[in-house]
Amino acid sequence: MYLSITDAEVSFGGETLLKSVSFEIKNKEKIAVVGRNGCGKTTLLRLISGEIEAEGENAALSFNKDAVIGYLKQISFTDLSVSLEDELEKAFERINSIKAEMDSLGERLSTGDAAAVERYSLLEELYKNLGGYYYGKEKETVIAKFGFENERHRPLSSFSGGQLTKIAFMKLLLSKPDLLLLDEPTNHLDLETVEWLEGYLKSYPGAIVFVSHDQMFIDRLADVVYEIEYGKMKRYIGNYTEYLKKKEADREKQKKEYEQQKREIEKTEALIERFRYKATKAAMVQSRIKTLSKIERIAPPEEGDTRAFFADFTPEIESGGNVYEAKGLQVGYDTTLATVSFLIKRGEKMGIIGANGKGKSTLLKTIMGILPPRGGVVNQGVNVRVGYFDQHLAQYVSDKNVLMDYWDAFPTLTETEIRSDLGAFLFRGEDVFKKVSVLSGGEKVRLCLCKMLKKKPNLLILDEPTNHMDIIGKQALERMLKNYPGTIICVSHDRYFIKEVCDKLLVFSQNEVTYHPYGYEEYLALNNTAEEQQPVKEESGAQADKKGKYFSAFKELSKVNKKIEKIEEAIAVAEEFLEGMKSELNSEEVATDYQKLMALQGEIEEKEVELSVLYGQWEELCLKRDSLQNEE
Repeated sequence: MYLSITDAEVSFGGETLLKSVSFEIKNKEKIAVVGRNGCGKTTLLRLISGEIEAEGENAALSFNKDAVIGYLKQISFTDLSVSLEDELEKAFERINSIKAEMDSLGERLSTGDAAAVERYSLLEELYKNLGGYYYGKEKETVIAKFGFENERHRPLSSFSGGQLTKIAFMKLLLSKPDLLLLDEPTNHLDLETVEWLEGYLKSYPGAIVFVSHDQMFIDRLADVVYEIEYGKMKRYIGNYTEYLKKKEADREKQKKEYEQQKREIEKTEALIERFRYKATKAAMVQSRIKTLSKIERIAPPEEGDTRAFFADFTPEIESGGNVYEAKGLQVGYDTTLATVSFLIKRGEKMGIIGANGKGKSTLLKTIMGILPPRGGVVNQGVNVRVGYFDQHLAQYVSDKNVLMDYWDAFPTLTETEIRSDLGAFLFRGEDVFKKVSVLSGGEKVRLCLCKMLKKKPNLLILDEPTNHMDIIGKQALERMLKNYPGTIICVSHDRYFIKEVCDKLLVFSQNEVTYHPYGYEEYLALNNTAEEQQPVKEESGAQADKKGKYFSAFKELSKVNKKIEKIEEAIAVAEEFLEGMKSELNSEEVATDYQKLMALQGEIEEKEVELSVLYGQWEELCLKRDSLQNEE
């Protein structure tokens, strides 16, 4: 057993978040911690990691002192001048240390030293479990899956804060701690990376405790679920689906036992009342009274915490029929990331899906006017009022409490109106006096949504709105948006959310953006059908077939070579521009101007994303060229 906690309490900001905590980690369990936003899930991870101490008179905590615990929030970079690849090499210090000790035992093994043989055997087993025989290959896989394949030699100082968080996550995974603590590990990852991560963690050689609101991720990874509800914790064996079934079964069992005991007690009380004043029955009455006093009363089952936010946010005015049209709209910063064409009409809900770095969020910023179009034609309809949700709002910071923060946004409202609005988004009673800075990510998202929807827009532009939301919160948002009579354009990696809410799709693939006038399920069905039903070519003689193949290959090869030339030119221009921006970053003028520094850092990050995309396209075309040349 790695760790055991019993009868502990945990407080934060003067509020008791967890009480009577009993929690244990056995062997290599994969444990999911679930519960509503703000219930104390992250606080539990901090308790396990040793960041905070358990409270309570009877609190007891025991753990394996030899076990190495890895927690993302405790990963730091001591030298930002080293490259990404060199920093990841530090993750293998434990493996290298074990290998060094194994090598040092070499001479003693040849003499038949029994102690040395035993020690070597233990070290070799540990070395194997930590991936010592293939860690180089594993590092390459992790770099590729997280999208840093062409950036391995860049110094850490050149990466953005979000990228550094990803690098810290990569380093944590590669360091193979005995116990891995993960808080929302799938946030900001595209679908392909999430699926890879599921498989990687499933075969992880140590124990994992993770917080997630992704039901599919929990189902595929967890073999134990701890639920936090009303400050208490309960352990369930199995994944998320099994946890829900067992929770409902336990509730039904408790309900039946409670009702049965209640009937027995009522029957006994009626009997006591009936014979209370008859002298001949005094002994029996006293016996029944004594029996009642000794009964351990079964509590009625608590209703699950299914509180969900809801608000009537019908648009104040109706937009025109055509809400937004894009014809050959080119989006990007210094070069074009994507070219899109679509028409969205009043009441339609369009989901935008695809891999990271292809230009999805850039498109939303272009629609919002934050970025200018690089080309093409855009037409916005009449009477369009936009509500914009940015995925970074979950990091929103304010020293004000929830009440004053919201009131400042709508100063003409009364306190009653303010409390009513906040109450609809689950900020009730004393919750409105919480400081914004101590809110969980999901609570901050709720507050930002409340502000946005209060303005009653008729076009919602949403960038990853379900990040940081608990499962019940996601379901509530899905219901609200499905009933919303206005128009929606939404970027999301949440498959359930896109399926439930959106009736149109804009798909960003490797080399193009395609519009689909139907929902996610039909999109999957049509894609699968297209893959399965490849056209069969009719043969009209071996010579004719050979000639046709040669001509097609030659023509296609010519096109591919031209595309490669254009991309190589674009790469050269982008690299030159990037080099200039980095030189400017080191100038004294920028170094002393925080706003310029942050703006330039953002431009550098976007340019590097663009370069990464260009290199990916170049590699793909080169592979295609090689294949076509072989056909010749």
